Amino acid sequence: MPLLATSASGANGNGYGALLAFGGDGKLTGVFCEDSRIADPRGLAVDQRQHLLFVNSVDRLLALDAAGKVVRDTGVIDGLNPGGATFGPDGRYYVTLRSARTILALPADLAETGEQALPAGIVPFPRGFGFHADGRLFLASGIGPHGEGDNSILAFTAADRTQAVPLVADDPELSPLDLTVAPNGHIIVSSEHPFGMPDAITTLREYDPDEGRLVRVFKADSLAEFRKPRGLRFGPDGNLYCVGEDKVVAFDYTSGEYLGAVLQLPRLNGQALVFFP
Repeated sequence: MPLLATSASGANGNGYGALLAFGGDGKLTGVFCEDSRIADPRGLAVDQRQHLLFVNSVDRLLALDAAGKVVRDTGVIDGLNPGGATFGPDGRYYVTLRSARTILALPADLAETGEQALPAGIVPFPRGFGFHADGRLFLASGIGPHGEGDNSILAFTAADRTQAVPLVADDPELSPLDLTVAPNGHIIVSSEHPFGMPDAITTLREYDPDEGRLVRVFKADSLAEFRKPRGLRFGPDGNLYCVGEDKVVAFDYTSGEYLGAVLQLPRLNGQALVFFP
């Protein structure tokens, strides 16, 4: 199945500033959508019901069909500055707002401006989130590009999105950059600790969603193999994928085995990935 990845540019690094497509062999097939409205793209999510790909551009949110044509557009949203995204259990499209430091929820038709799903400023710098099957929303709070922030994971119940409960009590090596919920309900984050440092340790970290206990750590075979981890995604094969600097790597989720790089591209500067269509 084709794999798509966003490559940041500008302030986010010397990447391509485009939504890139890769074949099943890991080779670059080109830019998935040449529309100029896609600029410095970030989060990605697939609406499985309508077979559409949602893309977070720097100042707007878009939906594309399987041919890469824009079929929905919010138009410019002042101060948007979006990060990651996913669909919630209510069918709405949820997006982290980096400047407002919260999460925005919009109807899937993108016809309305939406509403904040969490209070503004709920964390110093949102780094990824996901929904548990029981309705809880888990939000990773990481370090921002200017050093602001903290390293934590917060849980919000379905009944009260205004009060956060810290999930992880004691993991000094946690520095989250994205978060996803595994098929078994566990919480997984991509982590770079200390954030932004040349000698940072890159890992994927798995936590029990109830106790906050660190279950296991996924690591590449060497520190040089995987740097600047960002977007996480489970593939149709059940493997766990993560995009970062110059490559996408994969892990066997059952065994935890590192499977290596599934694709490599200089200056990828990956932010998010999906398998689509």
